[in-house]
Amino acid sequence: MPVAFKHFPQASSQKPPLIANENAFLGDVVCSNDTTAPISAGFYRLEKGTPLVYEYTYEEMKIIIEGQFEISDEAGNKVTGKPGDVFYFPKGSKITFTTEDYGLGFFVGQRKEGSA
Repeated sequence: MPVAFKHFPQASSQKPPLIANENAFLGDVVCSNDTTAPISAGFYRLEKGTPLVYEYTYEEMKIIIEGQFEISDEAGNKVTGKPGDVFYFPKGSKITFTTEDYGLGFFVGQRKEGSA
């Protein structure tokens, strides 16, 4: 039996739900049905204001698609992420996100739906 793909038109143009502070938004767009190694993908938006400090309990990759983020970790790394930049956040990493205006990233994480 053929398996169909799914299409989510203009998904990046919809503001994700607020998840932290007054300025951090995240929303899963699609999640796999694999119960052994689930994958979730969606968008993360941060607006000027309170930095978000996030400790990853799963593996994640993120590509910056608009704006920019100042991204730092406990190992002393600090990068200004711009559109086209790709980041890998290993499980256990503690990351601080800030922005002077806003940033929008597309993420893929090895986690269940809604467990960020």
